[in-house]
Amino acid sequence: MTSGTLEFEGTRYLDGSASDPNLLGWMQGAPPADLKRIRFEDDKFLRFPEIRWSLSHVRELLPTVPVWRGSGARSDFGVAPEATAAAIDALEFDDLHGRRLTWAQSLLDTYTDGIVVLHRGRCVFERYFGALQSHGTHMCFSITKSYAGTLAATLLHEGALDETKPVPYYLAEMHGTAYADATLRQVLDMQIGVAYSEKYADPDAQFWAYGRAGGLRPRPAGYDGPENHYDFLQTLRKQGEHGLAFDYKTVNTEVLCWIMARVSGIPLARMLSERIWSRLGSEEDAYLAVDSIGVATGGAGLNANLRDVARFGELLRCEGSRGGREIIPGAVVADIRRGSDPAKFATAGYDLLPGYSYRNMWWVGPPHSGIFEGRGIHGQRLYVAPKSEVVIARFASHPIASSSANDPITLPAFAALTALLT
Repeated sequence: MTSGTLEFEGTRYLDGSASDPNLLGWMQGAPPADLKRIRFEDDKFLRFPEIRWSLSHVRELLPTVPVWRGSGARSDFGVAPEATAAAIDALEFDDLHGRRLTWAQSLLDTYTDGIVVLHRGRCVFERYFGALQSHGTHMCFSITKSYAGTLAATLLHEGALDETKPVPYYLAEMHGTAYADATLRQVLDMQIGVAYSEKYADPDAQFWAYGRAGGLRPRPAGYDGPENHYDFLQTLRKQGEHGLAFDYKTVNTEVLCWIMARVSGIPLARMLSERIWSRLGSEEDAYLAVDSIGVATGGAGLNANLRDVARFGELLRCEGSRGGREIIPGAVVADIRRGSDPAKFATAGYDLLPGYSYRNMWWVGPPHSGIFEGRGIHGQRLYVAPKSEVVIARFASHPIASSSANDPITLPAFAALTALLT
């Protein structure tokens, strides 16, 4: 390793300190210098190291709709005691590459922008780096899916949805698509056979076509593709069989969110506010990226305050209740924690997650662990460990999208921290 750099997948990148967006001068000045500008239309805002600024400034790049925090008082989980935070910073562990790291070093090596750790509902560690401030918001990417899945599981519990129904039962537009014979349960657990690639490193992957249709990426000159999420979903065709194996595809969440909006008549941002955000004692409004017709990006578009994401994790650690008041039915949380079939998950090739499964848009650890997680590209994480009474919320801007780049550090780091606290 060269000083100031780290190597991932054969490419060397500026490390967590050298890539600090304040140090690099992104979007500083009046006006910013040409080489220091980050604009949506230049299609560089998701490129490293620009991403270290842009994930904390998404509302300056994309159209969004607010998720209102409500008019209630914010909940209080305190401030981390200095002695506890210092002990955590000094915590040592071995990563999966055999390197001895401290917790503090692991934050830099995972390009952490902010992290909050709760133990028994109290803050024991909190740090912010780079462009993220404690009152700010940050792109959650696929942690968004876990919010959407929790809402859908609640609608199932209430009887508004039926997991055995095929997708066209709710969306006639999806006849003739990959989802024509897919059940809602198969969508919720990502067991859909669809011709769609989620390989983030491939510029030709359909994931990026989805992004252009939904407004997450600029469109090239002469673009004549789908104009919004719904148009794009109707182009998807079947590949393989449904229900046989876990196959992670963001478009499944968009189908799920379309169903929820159709059945309830309530847009995702309003449903998220009414059912979760306004009932958590949140500090800040959240925001959802929207497409050209105002449809929220349910698979990856949530921007939120870090402490509010931690509040959601704490709610689920406490089986859906806050202050003796049920917000998410306990049966819904129990269903998430039970997970799905690990054998179906195992075929997907997530070698660092043995024994995991995927249920209601959550990554669920082996039964003995009790852990379940929301995960997002570039290092976003909501880690809930009820047995250890620990919740960890982390925002990051790792140069590699896939979790396989940060998991060799993240997995043992979080395990070492929970061991320390318990």
